[in-house]
Amino acid sequence: MRTATLGPEQRAESLAAMAERELDVLVVGGGVVGTGTALDAVTRGLDTGIVEARDWASGTSSRSSKLVHGGLRYLEMLDFALVREALKERGLLLERLAPHLVKPVPFLYPLQHQGWERLYAGSGVALYDAMSMARGHGRGLPAHRHLSRRHALRVAPALRKDALVGAIQYYDAQMDDARYVTTLVRTAVSYGAKAANRARVTGFLREGERVVGVRVQDVEGGGEYEIRAQQVVNATGVWTDDTQALVGERGQFHVRASKGIHLVVPRDRIHSTTGLILRTEKSVLFVIPWGRHWIVGTTDTGWDLDKAHPAASSADIDYLLNHVNSVLAVPLSRDDVQGVYAGLRPLLAGESDATSKLSREHTVAHPVPGLVVVAGGKYTTYRVMAKDAVDEAVHGLDMRVAECVTEDIPLLGAEGYRAMWNARARIAARTGLHVVRVEHLLNRYGSMAEEVLDLIAVDPGLAEPLSAADDYLRAEVVYAASHEGARHLDDVLTRRTRISIETFDRGTRSAREAADLMAPVLGWDKDQTEREVEHYEKRVEAERESQLQPDDQTADAARLGAPDIVPR
Repeated sequence: MRTATLGPEQRAESLAAMAERELDVLVVGGGVVGTGTALDAVTRGLDTGIVEARDWASGTSSRSSKLVHGGLRYLEMLDFALVREALKERGLLLERLAPHLVKPVPFLYPLQHQGWERLYAGSGVALYDAMSMARGHGRGLPAHRHLSRRHALRVAPALRKDALVGAIQYYDAQMDDARYVTTLVRTAVSYGAKAANRARVTGFLREGERVVGVRVQDVEGGGEYEIRAQQVVNATGVWTDDTQALVGERGQFHVRASKGIHLVVPRDRIHSTTGLILRTEKSVLFVIPWGRHWIVGTTDTGWDLDKAHPAASSADIDYLLNHVNSVLAVPLSRDDVQGVYAGLRPLLAGESDATSKLSREHTVAHPVPGLVVVAGGKYTTYRVMAKDAVDEAVHGLDMRVAECVTEDIPLLGAEGYRAMWNARARIAARTGLHVVRVEHLLNRYGSMAEEVLDLIAVDPGLAEPLSAADDYLRAEVVYAASHEGARHLDDVLTRRTRISIETFDRGTRSAREAADLMAPVLGWDKDQTEREVEHYEKRVEAERESQLQPDDQTADAARLGAPDIVPR
């Protein structure tokens, strides 16, 4: 089984190795596009490195709607090329690249008008399915179906009877976005890439007009490195303009940030066996199944405040509650909301003032020799963006380079996943875990679940669930620090697990137990462990305060009340 470890030692070794010799390609930015670019480059045989200023997926790529979809609403915009491309990628992810991480999810679209709406919406969904099948990647999902009102209410009893005259049900796919990115970077490392998070680019190295590398600050250890590369790829998403400013060159395009917020509510608050998709005056609203929860989102509003920690205001939360309650027989209240998260979409700036009308397509540019910039796009098509970025970088390399092969490179955990899934009852009997626990591990780690089980074999106490978040085993916290690059408590509670949005306490009751489990792996003393817990509690307090504020400005000010970096 192919694997890779992102522990503290490997991080230190990667930073030192990147500084020792010139790389072919260095990627700046550890979101889905950056990590995808690193995987693309290294699997073409290029000497590749990647650095991320904070944690893997700590920006946009951990705060999405968690959907892998073709973009049904882009059909309405007649953007057939974008939909066709995204449907192909959805199929690849479901069937070949990451079947352990990407799963089918049903959606119900309530119809509110007799006759014409069923014809109009039905034609669009039928075209959506047909385009998927035509690409040869639609076999993993059921076809759409038309439902009467009575049938729709049996599928989704939570809906008000007067909110629909019928419905259409169709399928897309979903994943845990942050877990996907962590698996991507580990896959790149397994093929030879060097990777370091908490490594901030503070400047670019120049020789005349040419960019020849970057200066990097080790945010953890405090050291500074010069990393040289023949080609540097800027894949920093909503920070693209800021990163370009470090080069001292005006970019060929600009990126605007659009804020989207999501609410997480317990599964029993909405009685339905399917997700929902609803029209709003600006866009669409999703109610997405998420384990023992629902995710309700999203908004689409411009944001020009702090990019690291976009804040959800009280007005944002009310907007979502009002819209979803317009179709629910039993409305949701603020008390039903377990978690709230806000993320920023990197949109290519255009002439439109409305961010919902800016392009979801991506652009690649070579503004100066030695520097490639990739921006825009959507999560589902990250692999295409990565391919285009590396194709552009290859033009600046004085060597023959192979074509992209990532269409045939499964992510770590995919190989052997289906066989382990079929044997899950035997695995449960062998390990003493309940079969539901084994299924949970397989759907988070795929065949790499064996590595988590190995930890339990050494220390049986790790088979116990966290006392205040029993969806997750204690072993998963240790594994996050030892194998998945988690450096801080926030990394584990917010991204390696989803405890921060899946519990009413936002993870504060799990903080000390998780920190105690991480401490031996990361070499924390008692003082550092205490600082980790205190920092996390302050972060949660600041987020709660921001969500009581009436608008973006006051919410942002409240969120900035917590420090960004754990003090040492």
